[in-house]
Amino acid sequence: MRIETAETLKEYAASLRDGRPGGLRFRVLVSMGTCGIAAGTTPVLEALREEISARGLGESVEVVETGCMGLCHSEPTVEVEDLGSGTSRLFGNLDVSQAASLADMVSGSPGALVPMVRDWYYPEFESNERGCSQARIVLRNSGRIQPERIDEYILVDGYQALARAITSMTPAEVIGVIRASGLRGRGGGGFPTGTKWQFAAERTSDEKYVICNADEGDPGAFMDRAVLEGDPHSVLEAMAIAGYAIGSRNGIIYIRAEYPLAIHRLEVAIAQAREKGLLGDRLLGTDFGFDIELKYGAGAFVCGEETALIHSIEGKRGEPTFKPPFPAIAGLWGKPTIVNNVETFANVCAILRRGAEWFRGIGTEKSPGTKVFALAGKISRVGLIEVPMGMPLRQIIFGVGGGIRDGKEFKAVQTGGPSGGCIRPDYLDTPIDYETLRALGSMMGSGGMIVMDEDDCMVNVAKFFLEFTLDESCGKCTPCRVGNKRLHEMLEAICNGKATAETLSKLRTLALIVKDTSLCGLGQTSPNPVLSTLQYFAEEYRAHVEEKRCPAGVCARLITYVITDKCVGCTLCARNCPVGCISGERREQHSIDQDACIKCGVCYETCKFHAIEKR
Repeated sequence: MRIETAETLKEYAASLRDGRPGGLRFRVLVSMGTCGIAAGTTPVLEALREEISARGLGESVEVVETGCMGLCHSEPTVEVEDLGSGTSRLFGNLDVSQAASLADMVSGSPGALVPMVRDWYYPEFESNERGCSQARIVLRNSGRIQPERIDEYILVDGYQALARAITSMTPAEVIGVIRASGLRGRGGGGFPTGTKWQFAAERTSDEKYVICNADEGDPGAFMDRAVLEGDPHSVLEAMAIAGYAIGSRNGIIYIRAEYPLAIHRLEVAIAQAREKGLLGDRLLGTDFGFDIELKYGAGAFVCGEETALIHSIEGKRGEPTFKPPFPAIAGLWGKPTIVNNVETFANVCAILRRGAEWFRGIGTEKSPGTKVFALAGKISRVGLIEVPMGMPLRQIIFGVGGGIRDGKEFKAVQTGGPSGGCIRPDYLDTPIDYETLRALGSMMGSGGMIVMDEDDCMVNVAKFFLEFTLDESCGKCTPCRVGNKRLHEMLEAICNGKATAETLSKLRTLALIVKDTSLCGLGQTSPNPVLSTLQYFAEEYRAHVEEKRCPAGVCARLITYVITDKCVGCTLCARNCPVGCISGERREQHSIDQDACIKCGVCYETCKFHAIEKR
C-alpha cells in the first residue's frame, strides 16, 4: 500500500495496531545484530522457532528478530515480553539447549532460566520514574522492533515527524526547532546541527545534498553500525526532514563496505520506504520529493572527515581540504551540502515529535540530550549504552558498565577513539560533555570508550593509537605524514629502553606542533593520546626512560623474567622455551639465561606453580 497523505499515514498506523492478533500473549525479542550473530544467536533463534512451532504456540507467541540490544557481554540475548502484564524478562548467554526452557516459559510452565538483573533503561516516551541510568532516544527502537519490516517502524510513530514537518511546518520552522533543541553533531566535533542546516538553507543553488556519514572507523566503536542494523528507518526519515529543511532532494549514506548487515538492512529499508511512498517524488501528497542512495567506503579512517568523505563520493582520493569554504556552502560537486553522522540524524525525529524543550530537559545546558557510547576494553559489561549528557565517568564505568573485570584496579579510560585522550582515576567524577572532556585533553569523538586496568602500559597504549593514525593518515600534509612518524619512533625508543630525558622533551614539543599545524581533524587530534598520557601518567614515562622498566610489565624489552624459589623443577618452562634459554635439573630450581632470553613470556604463561616473576 502506498501512503498518499499524512492523514493516510495515521490511519495506516492505526490499522496496524488494530490488526495485531488478538490472541498474542508474548513477544520474544531476539538480538540479531552483528555481535549477536557472531556469538551464535542464529542457531538459538532457529531452535526457539522449532520449539514454539512444535508446541502449537504460533498464535500466541511472536518471535521478533531485532537489531542489537547493546548487551554484547551477554550474547546470545533474548527478551521475553509478557503483553498481558506489561512486564519483560531478559536472558543472556543462551545456547541451543535452552530454547526449550524459553518455550516452557511462554507456554505457561515454570521458567528454568534465571533472568539477568542489570541497570536497564527508560525509553524516549517514558519519564525516568525508576531512576535508570540509561535513557534511550537514539537507540529507542534498537532491540525493540524488526528492522526489516517498515510496518513495525510505523507502529512506533515512524515517519510521523516527517509528515508533520512537510505538511504543517516551513523549512525555517524545522531548522528553528533543531536549533532550539541544542542538538550538536555526534560525530566528534560537536558543531550545532541547526546552525549547519541553516547555512545550507540560506544558499541558493539548483542542487543541494544531505549526506549521512556512516564511515565509522574508530577502534572499539560500533554505535553507528548498531543503529543502522537495528533502526534504519529513523535515519532515512531524519535525512528526508533535513532535505526539506535545506531545500535538497538528494540524500547519500556513505557507509563502509565492512558493514554488510547494516548495508543489507538499509537496502531493504530504502526499498520499503519507496514502495510506501515515503521516499521518492511527492511525499505524502506534497510537492516535496526526496530519495536516498548508498555509497560504499573502502575503510579509510580519514574519510570520516567531511571534506575527505565528499572527495571519496566524487570518485577522487579521500583527502581533506582547507576550510572555508565549508561543505554547507560548497560541498559535493561544489553544491551546498550538510554532512551529519548516523547518531546525529537518529535524534532528529524524536526532537520533531517531542519538541525542543523536551530534548533540552535531558543532559546539560551546553550539551543537551544523550550520548551513545561503545564500552570496550577491561570492563565487565562490554556493549552499547546511551546515557544523558553530563553523567559522571564513574557512574558509566562502575554503574552501567559493571566495573573492571577480574577484580583488577581501574587505571584509565580513553574516550574519543584514536583522536581522544586517556583520563586517569582522579577525574572519574568528571561529567561527560564536550567542554569538560576537551578541558581534560580528550574529546567526545563519535563515542568510543575504552577502559584500561592495572595491566595496561600507558606508553604502549599511546603507541598503539599512533600506529593506527599512521596507517590511516592520507599523507597529504607534512605535520601528519612526517610528524606522527617521528612521534611513533620516539615512543618505540621509550618502550625499548633506548630513550633519554631529552626524548621526552622532544616528544611533547613535536606533539604540540603536529596538533597545531595539521590540515584536518585526524592530524590535529592524533597527538591527543600522547599528550594526555604524558600529562597524566608522567611517572610511567620516567620509569621507562630513567629506570628502563615498564611498571605494567607490557613492554617486552624492559621485562626481566626471573625463576623464584617456588620452582619445583618440573621442566615445563624449559620444554616450552622457544630458544632454550632455561636450564636446570629435574626437581631443582631452574634459571634463565638473560642474554639469550627473547622476552616472549612463554615460560611465565606455562608455569603451573607461579614460580616465574616479571620484573
